[in-house]
Amino acid sequence: MLNSPDHAKMRRSLGNIFNRSSLAILQPAIEASAKELLDTFTQELGEGPADFCATVAEELPVITIGQWMGLPPSDHGLLRSLTHDQVHTQELFPTPSERALSDAATARLREYFTELIRERRRSPGQDPVSRWLQIWDTLEADRAAADEAVHSLALFMILAALETTSHVLSSSARLLLEHPHHLESLRGHPELIPAAIEEVLRYDPPIHMISRIASEDTELGGVPVREGEMVQLMVGSASHDPSQFVQPHRFDISRRAPHLAFGGGIHYCLGNALARLEATVLVTALLKRPLRLRISAPPQWEQRIAFRRMTALHLALS
Repeated sequence: MLNSPDHAKMRRSLGNIFNRSSLAILQPAIEASAKELLDTFTQELGEGPADFCATVAEELPVITIGQWMGLPPSDHGLLRSLTHDQVHTQELFPTPSERALSDAATARLREYFTELIRERRRSPGQDPVSRWLQIWDTLEADRAAADEAVHSLALFMILAALETTSHVLSSSARLLLEHPHHLESLRGHPELIPAAIEEVLRYDPPIHMISRIASEDTELGGVPVREGEMVQLMVGSASHDPSQFVQPHRFDISRRAPHLAFGGGIHYCLGNALARLEATVLVTALLKRPLRLRISAPPQWEQRIAFRRMTALHLALS
């Protein structure tokens, strides 16, 4: 939510944290977590329909980012729950009860990461939070300002990594099961899985709306926008623009087209490569299993506009 020069300073302090070499280091742990979660899911399927969202899609992102940040596994459930509650405030028309829930979650998250920063100050390690503290100590003479910057980064990582990636994982499973010819194509040609993930991101992106405030009077699509006015950009709709995509409402994994699922410009999603890796690893691991699955009940969704969230995807053995 920052503009330059503050945005540039914050982004430079992170560096290219999810570059090819860092992802190569993370991949074995992600593969191990995906295998363990799918083992559990397979056991549940033996007893009847099982919820892919609860067992797999909501777990893999919090395990991945939690391990990376050095957060205790016992805290993963709390952070996942607080994230679900916090994002209400980023919706277009949150109800008073949703705003209250979001405010409470934000306060609890602030307490959590304030204590985490105190702990990493006392006992620094090789984790990202400890490294960010070292970096910001060189950028800010005031330790309180440095701690506040690192607090913002840590909170941002959790909020950005969990809700959105969980949706991509759930949506990948749903769309492939709804289009079995694509599913079978990927079984025979797993090298096409990354391209399939890109179509999932275009077809049903995790964020359907982003907000921007005009820094000066301008015109957008023939509509005048005054300085200081907020514009809601419906990027989910843009992904189905018939002037940009042939048959946009058709799910087609052979499509090769750019999309806005991760935003653009200086605000392009910092964790895009990690989300793509998690989805690719999970779909690859799922297709390697001798499972023939079907959707056993209509998927359930949160009633949202901005942040997409599937709350339940019950699957059963065919």
